[in-house]
Amino acid sequence: MRIGYGFDSHEFRAGIPLKIGGVELPHDKGLGGHSDGDVLLHAITDALLGAIAAPDIGVLFPPSDPKWKGADSAVFLREALDRVARSGYRVSNIDSSLILAAPKIGPHSADIRGRVAKLLGIDCSCVGLKAKTPEGLNLENAAVAHVVVLLEQTSLSTKIPASPKVREKRGTRTGNNAGPIKNKKKR
Repeated sequence: MRIGYGFDSHEFRAGIPLKIGGVELPHDKGLGGHSDGDVLLHAITDALLGAIAAPDIGVLFPPSDPKWKGADSAVFLREALDRVARSGYRVSNIDSSLILAAPKIGPHSADIRGRVAKLLGIDCSCVGLKAKTPEGLNLENAAVAHVVVLLEQTSLSTKIPASPKVREKRGTRTGNNAGPIKNKKKR
């Protein structure tokens, strides 16, 4: 099993749609960002990448690259999921917290959880979503997302096995001679 943590924040800006968790929400402002500014999908993406010790979202999809301007954040999530699968893991569940003053997330929670579950290929019951107001944090013009993801190893792992030298340093062997390497005394 692997655990990953992701965080993201974006400032609200007028004139752009608000997307959270892949769902467009009615609001007079959206979240500014180089892509669509989906703070929840960005945090999930970073949590997935972190769980497998991969580069983060900013390295893989740099904001300096014009091809990501206005991009759907689901593209980033799919790339992270592909890397997770190639590393021999799958998503077990996620838990997330959104911190924002408005809009209220409660009326949209089921839609957001459903969309996230569909994107991750897991059951909706495996997607936790909580929303909090930023009381006393001076974050009235921003949205923040925190995400924790649990990955489980798949039986069809595509991980590359360690080289014989690495196994020797670890003190283990594979194949017919599996087990710890024992020091043989010369006689």
